[in-house]
Amino acid sequence: MHSTVLFYVSGHGFGHASRDVEIIHALAAIRPDLRILIRSAVNPALLARTLQVPFELRSGPCDTGIIQRSSIEQDDAATIVEAVRFYGDYDAKVTDEIQALSSDRVSLVVGDIAPMAFEVAARLDVPGIAVANFTWDWIYETHPGLADAAPWLVPTIRESYAKATAALELPFAGGFDVFRRVERLPLVARRPTRTRADTRVHFGLAMDRPTALLSFGGYGLPNLDFPALDCLRDWTVVTTDRIAAPAATLPAQVRTIAEKSFQSSGFRYEDLVGAVDVVLTKPGYGITAECISTGTAMLYTPRGDFREYDVLTAALPRYVRSRFISNEDLLAGRWAASLTALMAQPAAAESMATDGADHAARAITARLDASRSG
Repeated sequence: MHSTVLFYVSGHGFGHASRDVEIIHALAAIRPDLRILIRSAVNPALLARTLQVPFELRSGPCDTGIIQRSSIEQDDAATIVEAVRFYGDYDAKVTDEIQALSSDRVSLVVGDIAPMAFEVAARLDVPGIAVANFTWDWIYETHPGLADAAPWLVPTIRESYAKATAALELPFAGGFDVFRRVERLPLVARRPTRTRADTRVHFGLAMDRPTALLSFGGYGLPNLDFPALDCLRDWTVVTTDRIAAPAATLPAQVRTIAEKSFQSSGFRYEDLVGAVDVVLTKPGYGITAECISTGTAMLYTPRGDFREYDVLTAALPRYVRSRFISNEDLLAGRWAASLTALMAQPAAAESMATDGADHAARAITARLDASRSG
């Protein structure tokens, strides 16, 4: 009978899912016999579009993250309400998980970075492996108002993390002192599969015109006035149909790409990241990793009071040609000066290995084999 590896993937943003897709691909390359089971609230379309190996999805929340009002503004009060609601009957949720998994014969659990993963692994008496660059207790311990509203919440999360067999720590990390065993990994990053020229031709992007890609996840920038952008005389701006205004209302210099085309054409989002000159974004692990792996410059804006932001932006100058733009200038369309200054900057001085998915897959299979032989 095939061994089953169960992934608990946080539904917060796309970064957790995108790196786990790479780990699953690497894992399947080593052990194609494994059955991959995914437990997550992430958009099923994202997994269907990006995962190229067989998997089963059990859809639903397995943790809570930060509630967003928009891509660049979070709702601190709603975040507390949601976290308290989820963890208020946490033991019952874990019991329900165990019952739901009763016939799945799970051999190993990977958590990125849902605390529930390690409660489930402990109750099933199988290895529980954490893969992440931050933990939710580390994020929540400085979240405005949470300690006063729910002083029990962070300790509850830490108790679950302490049950992990081991943790695979990715770069730009915080909160890993909670784990008993930690192994540091290189960056897990999606890497282009097509050349810059092929990607530009496929998406109709001129080779001789600088191009900037808007990358703001599922929320986009709904308040952005595209016709008012001050850079359109010199730049092409690329966005997706999920986050842009209707194409008929956009200037000719704004190129809208249908998200479904990434599934039907064989081109991937990371190919597009590698084909543009600049990514405009809020810095998170996923898009930062892709800019590092492709060498694409980043123009970044604040994303609210999120602890990971300071860790990432402190590291950016070493690994990514990057520059700050305020929320006000971003939304007002005052981009030209920042784009010009960014392109005049030298390339990042340091490189970083981006084969962390291969390292993670080997660590997972080694733990799986050790548990079976033991």
